[in-house]
Amino acid sequence: MLATRIATAILFCTTFAALMVSDVLPTHMATAQDADQEPSFEQQTDFAPGVVTVIPPAPRPKETFDGPLTLKSFLEAHPELEWGAPNFPNNSPHFDPRSRTLVEMAKQVVLRREVYCLEFSFKPLRQIYVNLPRADGRLQRKLVWYMVYRVRYRGGDLRPAADNVGGAEVFQRIEAIGYDSRRFFPLLTIQDHVGGGSFLDQILPAAKEVIAMREQITAPLYNSVEITRVKIPRTSDDDAPGVWGVATWTDVDPNIDFLSVYVSGLTNAFQQDGEGDDAPYRRKMLQLNFFRPGDTMAQTDDMIRFGVPSFQDENEMQYVLKRYNLDEPLNYRWDFRAVKQTAN
Repeated sequence: MLATRIATAILFCTTFAALMVSDVLPTHMATAQDADQEPSFEQQTDFAPGVVTVIPPAPRPKETFDGPLTLKSFLEAHPELEWGAPNFPNNSPHFDPRSRTLVEMAKQVVLRREVYCLEFSFKPLRQIYVNLPRADGRLQRKLVWYMVYRVRYRGGDLRPAADNVGGAEVFQRIEAIGYDSRRFFPLLTIQDHVGGGSFLDQILPAAKEVIAMREQITAPLYNSVEITRVKIPRTSDDDAPGVWGVATWTDVDPNIDFLSVYVSGLTNAFQQDGEGDDAPYRRKMLQLNFFRPGDTMAQTDDMIRFGVPSFQDENEMQYVLKRYNLDEPLNYRWDFRAVKQTAN
């Protein structure tokens, strides 16, 4: 454990020194994205002076269905559906082919669904000291990490489209649709890629007011609970105000260097291997990568940079990519992350 911490400290010192001698390439160069993914871009906004980084929505046709898969729980609950002895010595139905039995059809099920994805824009990840109320009513000065963001609904939802062929529905195409509005149920988590810590967004009313004044937000600003009550209207206007929110964190490890903010709730897309309690369930989330070249002293002076740092040294570059669980430098990506299933 001690050796690991020492090695990490040595690497960070090397990283910081590299910054000073321009051995690190500018972070804006690490912008490569997946081949089918639109790059992020920056945009001026009048509702929160400054520049926001815009992440385009990314619904995918392959997210509209799962399968073919076996309905394991259904088959286990109804063993009487099996065509076997003694009632059926030949293990076959009397008239229909075996492939038309409920058991066989339950082994080749395709589950189809409609998917949507919201546009997410954010201002730089920053820090501020705020006097927060304690349980005893007194105030405590604490360092708060925060991210001001905007969500917009651009339409373009995807769903399987059925065609009638020979009296049966056949799904061979995907259609785009849109609704008047959507809602956003956010969950924003900071992940420390070195220390392994995870920090969940907190509701801090006192901090929200201070942040709104600092960032000069003229639109209503909502926390992660308040924003769930707001309808996000569909818009095709690039200058539309959208709905503004803020995520806040406290007690973040001051030694944090390589980190990501995971944003869930922007899309309903998911992946599941099979069906049943033991089948892994993964929810699609937005992974925003950041790099903080600083230390535990004067933390509010440290600039938290968007993206993954690039190094000329291949060994250092591979170390950093491994921290972010990436194969190449990416500022952001849409990732499917496992979600623990809990019994009711």
